[in-house]
Amino acid sequence: MSLSIGICLGATTISVAERTADGLQYRRLAHDGRVAATLRQILDERPPTRLGITGRKFRHLVALPTVAEPEAVELAYAHLRHSYPNMEAIVSAGGETFLLYLLDAQGRICGVRSGNKCAAGTGEFFLQQIRRMELDIDQAVALAQSAEAYPVAGRCSVFCKSDCTHALNHGVEKGPSPPACARCWPPASPLCCSRPRCNASCLQAG
Repeated sequence: MSLSIGICLGATTISVAERTADGLQYRRLAHDGRVAATLRQILDERPPTRLGITGRKFRHLVALPTVAEPEAVELAYAHLRHSYPNMEAIVSAGGETFLLYLLDAQGRICGVRSGNKCAAGTGEFFLQQIRRMELDIDQAVALAQSAEAYPVAGRCSVFCKSDCTHALNHGVEKGPSPPACARCWPPASPLCCSRPRCNASCLQAG
């Protein structure tokens, strides 16, 4: 049995932070639109004594008290602040949204920036490109951390996808120079960050 579980009901995945007698564990499950069934599976596997739920899109589906995402972000950063002090912003890179939370000196949210062009740069775009390269998330992360970045368009996801396709069709290796998004900051990021304070210390999550 879990002592407590924190759940984020995302647009494409359900993220779980679970505290047991053995410590804190994290996992993530793709729900493929079956949010209620996937949530029920998680809770049936390890019934918690305490439960907290957040998320932008699906948290209102459950008949339980929930926490709004901005509040959840503040609480999470308060827990992590000793490891990441003096952060001025937190990026929440979800499956359908890309948000930049600006923080004050006390680590509380004082402003929000979001992309207003399209869903480019969100998590689902990354997952699509990773699948096209026949990689899973762990493989893509490993390549991104160890390989040299391959230049692709950053203005629009359509152009970025075209560059990825061109590279793959011409035999560019996934490593040591992986094409596409494994080492490319999301195209939507400049919409959030190319403003005053663009040199701020920033923590990325999602």
